Amino acid sequence: MHKKLQLNISSLFGLLLLALSVWAIANELREYNYHDILRAIASIPLQSLSWAVEFTALGYLVMLGYDILGFAYLHRSLQWQKIALTNFISSSFSNTIGFALLTGSAIRYRFYSRWQVSKIAIAQIIAFVNFTFWLGMFTVAGLLFLIHPLVIPTQLHLPFTTARPLGWIFLSLIVIYLISSLVIHRPLIFRTHEFRLPSFQISLMQIIISSLDWIFAAAVLYSLLPINIPFNYLDFLGIYLLAMFAGVVSNVPGGLGVFETVILLMLANKISAAAVLAAMLAYRGVYYFLPLVFAIALLIIDEIKFGTQYLIKK
Repeated sequence: MHKKLQLNISSLFGLLLLALSVWAIANELREYNYHDILRAIASIPLQSLSWAVEFTALGYLVMLGYDILGFAYLHRSLQWQKIALTNFISSSFSNTIGFALLTGSAIRYRFYSRWQVSKIAIAQIIAFVNFTFWLGMFTVAGLLFLIHPLVIPTQLHLPFTTARPLGWIFLSLIVIYLISSLVIHRPLIFRTHEFRLPSFQISLMQIIISSLDWIFAAAVLYSLLPINIPFNYLDFLGIYLLAMFAGVVSNVPGGLGVFETVILLMLANKISAAAVLAAMLAYRGVYYFLPLVFAIALLIIDEIKFGTQYLIKK
């Protein structure tokens, strides 16, 4: 009875994720018909699309480091194939659908619990992964906003005119974190829960992996912009990070609408809105929907295998 209930819940969860995927895709394409999308993508050189796919592959490969580091932090081991499967499906769904604490966390719990990872350990890995995600943003954005501060569009209604204050805040948080991991060795107590800081080595790896994740993600969109744009990759990286920060904070699925708005505002005087829109449509397709299609396929295959194994045991 208990196993049957687990199977039903597992199948229901899989169907829910599929429904969320369809909703995310439909919501993304609501304002455009397929002719618009085909024309936008057709206007981008094949070489640019090829670069975008390669940067996407590198980005998702780097993301595996999140969960691998999480297990290292807990001094636990698990076959890398299982970590890779879980991480890829989780990242694909949470990137596209948003609500990472619900989608990505639920997928990690579903897979890791099947492989005898305790609930507490899974919760710690989820917290570790989500925290690591922000470290790269703060590091790369902090450096860029200090070295080359962006002018903030007045339409965003922020309390400062350039991104430099954000740079100071972000880098200060990173420095505090690194120093803490170096000098604080005892667990921290928060509401009766113990929290142990990672070692300095793991903290550095968190920053490196997460930074590479953001760098590759920005490179996907940059490679899809027109070749003759009047700014370099580092200039664009700062714009991308500011837009993604706004999108992630909004918690709208995939930063939909918020991300595009900031990008369009920041590039309004440098490149035509039509070219930006074409690049962003292709970016959504390559970086979000292409991995999601593979993740859905893997999830369906896993559901079939899981159901078959259950019937055989029964």
